Amino acid sequence: MATLVPLAAIDPELVEQLLDRAFGPERHARTAYRIRTGTDWLPSLSFAALDTEEYLVGTIQLWPVALTDPDGRQHPMLMVGPVAVVPERQSEGFGKMLMIAALEAVETSAGNAAPALPQVMIGDPDYYGRFFGFAAAPTQAWHCPGPFERERLLVRCANPAVLPAKGMLGPWQG
Repeated sequence: MATLVPLAAIDPELVEQLLDRAFGPERHARTAYRIRTGTDWLPSLSFAALDTEEYLVGTIQLWPVALTDPDGRQHPMLMVGPVAVVPERQSEGFGKMLMIAALEAVETSAGNAAPALPQVMIGDPDYYGRFFGFAAAPTQAWHCPGPFERERLLVRCANPAVLPAKGMLGPWQG
């Protein structure tokens, strides 16, 4: 059994070490990092998983980003990730637990008055589609500031018809 805590309660150096172990020290060159350049992760939507011995085994961060449409209008979104679990503890359900907690926090933060902001990520379409409702179909004419596999650019939204068909993902400038 794991304990979820706010990511802000964890020493940032421990988080960086976990991310290096999960994705490698060259992770900062990835397109997902470029999309969220200059932004800070959102403390109310980001979590850490501690195992029964209270060792840090996983983290999830959500970031304010936007899709800028061809007319220059920014459409705010939340970027999910990285979802990271130390290699020796993967396939134990920590990542799924972190995703559920973060997505529930997104829904709770939106309240009943308005739908939650769309959530975007770069990830495995089969896994994130099956378990969490992410899809690649609405993102097919979107662009990113770096290389990416189009089928791995995913979005989750209550009504995908409201999303711009075209645009460039980048940091939220609001």
